[in-house]
Amino acid sequence: MSKYLVKEKFGAAAADYATSAVHAKGPSLARVVELAAPQPHWRVLDVATGAGHTAAAFAPYVSQVIASDITAEMHQEAQKVAVGKGLANVDTKHADAGALPFPDASFDLVTCRLAAHHFPDVAAFVSEVWRVLVSGGTFALVDNISPDAKILSGVSETELRGVAAIYNVFEKLRDPSHGRCLTLSEWLKLMEKCGFAIAHHEHMDQEVPFDAWTTRMRCDKATVTRLRAALQDQPLRGFLRPHTGENGFAFTLQEAIILARKPVQE
Repeated sequence: MSKYLVKEKFGAAAADYATSAVHAKGPSLARVVELAAPQPHWRVLDVATGAGHTAAAFAPYVSQVIASDITAEMHQEAQKVAVGKGLANVDTKHADAGALPFPDASFDLVTCRLAAHHFPDVAAFVSEVWRVLVSGGTFALVDNISPDAKILSGVSETELRGVAAIYNVFEKLRDPSHGRCLTLSEWLKLMEKCGFAIAHHEHMDQEVPFDAWTTRMRCDKATVTRLRAALQDQPLRGFLRPHTGENGFAFTLQEAIILARKPVQE
């Protein structure tokens, strides 16, 4: 999955992400701010900021936020969001999640919300987060996850891997820049392998209105038909739970929230 494809898809959709309710107001946004407990002296880096909603949510509580992304159009939207909220402590920066252009120990908190499933090398991303965090710093991650035994009980490991593979194909059909949604346990193991101590983890439902979800990625009619049909069939029907929501046809994603700490180095 090329970085060029990510830039192409999200450059075209930048304005839509600025107004997306899932990204601007989803329940995981307020929850991750609450869990991270930001402090007034903190310097914060938001990786793959998109339209800047996570950066803007933390900005009132900290000294400075760098909203980083590889897509220029997203920088423009993030700046608009910050200006619209009267936030003077948000700056944008071009940055690759796997090779962050910041010195070691630059930030007290690194955040990343609803973006890591696009990264071609999540291990490099986690390693870079470790590098740019100060001793005792916090890593706050929110991302869509593939099913595990806690989400789909009574399903064998082999079956779970099959559902996860089908789910990721489904996501990639809608958005070719999609990489892979990890399971919650995969994220925890990856962070612990890097040296992080897991402070908290949970997952929550996120209702996704189908029409807005497909429109953001400019899906053609044939693709929309295939996606809708896939939702109605097993195994996705059992995992994504299609239903009629407040905004019409919708389904339910699982979002993981993980708080990890870089141990204090004496």
